[in-house]
Amino acid sequence: MRMGGVDKGLQLLRGEPLASHVLKRLAPQTSKLLISANRHADVYTALGTPFGANVVADTLPGFPGPLAGLLAGLRCTTTELLLSAPCDTPGFPADLAARLEEALQASHADIATVTTLGADGNRSLHPVFALLHTRLADSLAAYLEAGERKVRAWYERHTTVEVVFTDERAFYNINSLQELADLERS
Repeated sequence: MRMGGVDKGLQLLRGEPLASHVLKRLAPQTSKLLISANRHADVYTALGTPFGANVVADTLPGFPGPLAGLLAGLRCTTTELLLSAPCDTPGFPADLAARLEEALQASHADIATVTTLGADGNRSLHPVFALLHTRLADSLAAYLEAGERKVRAWYERHTTVEVVFTDERAFYNINSLQELADLERS
């Protein structure tokens, strides 16, 4: 189990929970914030209060992965678009929302997501970083109800544009307590 079963978003980096780092990066980029959390809702509510963020939980049983969090967000937001960013990637770019929205509008896509291009020329998709039209909520609900869970496979059902970011380190995600400790030391 990643992070040994601890709540990833509440792990400290430079004295603050990972979720706080993400909230600080997102706040200037969007008009409203939601936090997807299935446990410790009171702690996340306290973290989100300075940003006006609301906490939403998955509506599907068994915590079926990141798509369930996206669905909760799509169902709760009052905006036309939903920006998603994972709590374990605190250094993403300050222009993430703007670049995803520009690509989404220019391509008339349903979803814009992030791809990084490494120094070696390899591309890596970061599918939880996404900007999605809220009209996709019913499609996502049907996909999840059918027992499907793969983010990329659901994206492939829609017009999706990949936005290339060249700084792959900005999308470094922390998957273990050791990786968190290493980042803390760097």
